[in-house]
Amino acid sequence: MVDFQSRDTRQDDEDSGEEEAEGEGDGSEHGDEADSPAEDERAHDHEDDDEHHHHHHDAEQVGVAVLTVSSSRSLSDDPAGDTIVEAFEADGHEVVTRELVADGYDRVQSALDNLAGREDVDVVVTSGGTGVTPDDVTVDAARPLFDRELPGFGEVFRRLSFDDIGTKVVGSRATGGVVEGTLVFCLPGSEHAAELGTESVILPEITHLVGLARR
Repeated sequence: MVDFQSRDTRQDDEDSGEEEAEGEGDGSEHGDEADSPAEDERAHDHEDDDEHHHHHHDAEQVGVAVLTVSSSRSLSDDPAGDTIVEAFEADGHEVVTRELVADGYDRVQSALDNLAGREDVDVVVTSGGTGVTPDDVTVDAARPLFDRELPGFGEVFRRLSFDDIGTKVVGSRATGGVVEGTLVFCLPGSEHAAELGTESVILPEITHLVGLARR
């Protein structure tokens, strides 16, 4: 005689066991999706490492070369050059050399190449020769030396200059680039342009850029 009650009880027990097994499987799957505290901590540490790495190579002080490009001025009569020197020194950096070279493609390029190759120079800032007249050759002489150009420098400089001189800014070819790990910025020869470009664009980023260029 078949004990139906006993068989039903066994069946219920088996069904209950299967449901519990399924429930345990679901819990395991959800456990895989959830981040454990240890994983959260590792992710947080990784974010901290990324932030630390981002700033780890910033330079504390940079060596600067100031190059005035002009056939009419001298170092004793160079307001733009004076402004660049004063801005860097006021920010705690060292101007290791200051030179003047007459307009001319070969002269300017040779001076830039020599300055960028010096061990004590991290940044070269030029003033003059960035316009559109035939003897404005600073940008033309600098660009072939660039391993990479920094178009954002000229873009930001012209954007800020527009507030002062309006559409005349289209005549400025101010630019920046990297020459064998040395930053080069080419500014116009006016005192106001030198002040704007140095204090508002170059100095806020210079330690970070030098740190990146040195890597």
